[in-house]
Amino acid sequence: MTLENQIAVVTGAGRGIGRAIALKFAQEGAHVVCVSRTQENSNKVAAEITALERKALALAVDVADAAAVRAAAEKILADCGKIDILVNNAGVTRDGLLMRMSDEDWDSVLNTNLKGAFHFTREFFRVFAKQRAGRIINISSVVGLIGNPGQCNYAASKAGLIGFTQSIARELASRGVTVNAIAPGFIETDMTSDLGEELKTNILRAIPMGKFGTAEDIAGAALFLAGPAGRYITGQVLTVDGGMVM
Repeated sequence: MTLENQIAVVTGAGRGIGRAIALKFAQEGAHVVCVSRTQENSNKVAAEITALERKALALAVDVADAAAVRAAAEKILADCGKIDILVNNAGVTRDGLLMRMSDEDWDSVLNTNLKGAFHFTREFFRVFAKQRAGRIINISSVVGLIGNPGQCNYAASKAGLIGFTQSIARELASRGVTVNAIAPGFIETDMTSDLGEELKTNILRAIPMGKFGTAEDIAGAALFLAGPAGRYITGQVLTVDGGMVM
């Protein structure tokens, strides 16, 4: 198996893209720490992983809470002894036009999507550097590359993740640790299921392949970056979007 006996931490693992990545990694031999905002969602995915005869640890963590992340990191290292892969996937949306956007909606998205990745990466930075091996994968978005009306907070958080990725890649490259981002396009998840039919039709017109992607498409890209084939790739943004951004 590609990730045999590696320890992977996946934030936002309770559903959608995070769940797909956690399961894909487990199928390839990894033991997975499932981090979600709720214990219920973490437990569900952890149960799916144990059914694959891999070890799973389920944690309920608000990634925007630095103290909670620190406590979670300590538990992960105490229970697992190491970390090989970190996937910063946790994210939220609070959409609205800038003129009507509240400070709360701005802060909520930036604190979860961007600051959450900072918190988890900071906690494991020294571990990765000391062991001189590891993979960090940040889940950004095509919206962070091209923007989107009504999502200035989300776009800012995802664009920030790209700059964060490239900076940390330079800090860790000499230690043999790769840091990359994946920029999904429109993916069939809970977030996109609420889109109206007219909006979906307009979005599909902007996708050369004429269809939404799946969470498994993103999981496959994450596996590529986490596995042996990704060992010499760092500081890059892998866009998985059906051709939206060319």
